[in-house]
Amino acid sequence: MARICIVNGIGDTVVRFRGALIASLVRAGHSVVVSTPHGEEVSDASIAAQVEALGARCVFSPLARTSLNPLRDRAAIHHWRKLFASGQFDAVLTTNPKPVFHATRAARAAGVPRVVAMITGLGYAFTATGMKPRVLRRLAGWLYARAFPCANVVLFQNEDDRCVLATIGASVPETKCGSIGGSGVDLSQFPRRPMPSGAPIILMVARLLVDKGVREFKEAARMVKRARPDARFRLVGWIDSNPSAVSRSELDRWVAEGAVEYVGRLDDVRDELAKCTIFALPSYREGTPMSVLEALATGRPIITTNAPGCRETVRHAPETNGVLIPIQDAQALADSILSVLEKSPLELARMGDASRSLAEERFDVRVVNATIEQALIQSPLPAASAHPA
Repeated sequence: MARICIVNGIGDTVVRFRGALIASLVRAGHSVVVSTPHGEEVSDASIAAQVEALGARCVFSPLARTSLNPLRDRAAIHHWRKLFASGQFDAVLTTNPKPVFHATRAARAAGVPRVVAMITGLGYAFTATGMKPRVLRRLAGWLYARAFPCANVVLFQNEDDRCVLATIGASVPETKCGSIGGSGVDLSQFPRRPMPSGAPIILMVARLLVDKGVREFKEAARMVKRARPDARFRLVGWIDSNPSAVSRSELDRWVAEGAVEYVGRLDDVRDELAKCTIFALPSYREGTPMSVLEALATGRPIITTNAPGCRETVRHAPETNGVLIPIQDAQALADSILSVLEKSPLELARMGDASRSLAEERFDVRVVNATIEQALIQSPLPAASAHPA
């Protein structure tokens, strides 16, 4: 059995996004070490306890994921070089941008036989506008181009990201590409739930970032409430250290005026999903959004953007499970919410059934984790395709 290191870029969500993978690898008999940054909203003790409960060892890195200070990155690189040199790992999996940039190269330099990079989304530099994001895009392209030759396999969560990176000089040969359905969703932990009765609830679960579409969600709430004053808009998430985060004062104004109900950060969103009528994520770009996958599994109609990573979660045949809207279009979001709310209970239930079917067919975490394990232990991978597996 292999000794595997998973290098993650966000400490607070390492178990939510990688917990099923860690557990799967441990059950298969592999020894797993998780390198993750210190928590921001969650204590290090809690993160370590959750990782260790899955049978893995937790090692905290000094990674500052939103910092542009090269000295901070150098400290993380030094940490990974030391970890890989002493760990005698058979394989390393890097996820999130900075670990892909730096830990991929550090693993190869340390002589790790198998290095797998997973592209979980391109982030702020590829969604924001202005001089700073343009500079960051060029820098990111250069860093990806340096990292990819050091990986045996690069796993993409959507084909759009692969194409965009190729256009900025960070192409990946077909023989090194794999395709996965995001981080997957545990269908046993997120069972199909019946549609609720009573006042309609529109739910959004996301980090409170501008490029997640949180302002469009608020604006749509204002518009919808004029026609449907009984509609409730619930927002689950937390204010992030990302440059595009909304401020606490702005969020407080939305709540004070009655546009949204702010739930805060939740480690378990299943009750919120069960209570909602529609799940909305008007994001500008994703890898494949975990929050939408969980809503699909719960059996909820989806309204999201026709953007990379989001469009994969809505289909129209044989039954439609949702609506795709343009990015940065609050009016389209409001119109789509009102349109879905006009449907009969039977039609809403059919949309929910279609969402659950899509989750089962394309985003089952067991299938996703089997593909990642194949990449880590050098089994043949299925050919990359235009859609996630």
